[in-house]
Amino acid sequence: MKALFMNYWRNESGATAIEYGLIAGLIAVVVITSVRTVGTKMSGDFSKVAANL
Repeated sequence: MKALFMNYWRNESGATAIEYGLIAGLIAVVVITSVRTVGTKMSGDFSKVAANL
């Protein structure tokens, strides 16, 4: 039983998948934040252009 537990404890294949998932989540947060910021700025710019027309 102890050998089975130690084999499970040393298995790191799941850790890599979790790390990739965390990296993908972080990238998604950065992309969403950037798109929202640029979108808000562009919306203001388009409003100014429409008002000047």
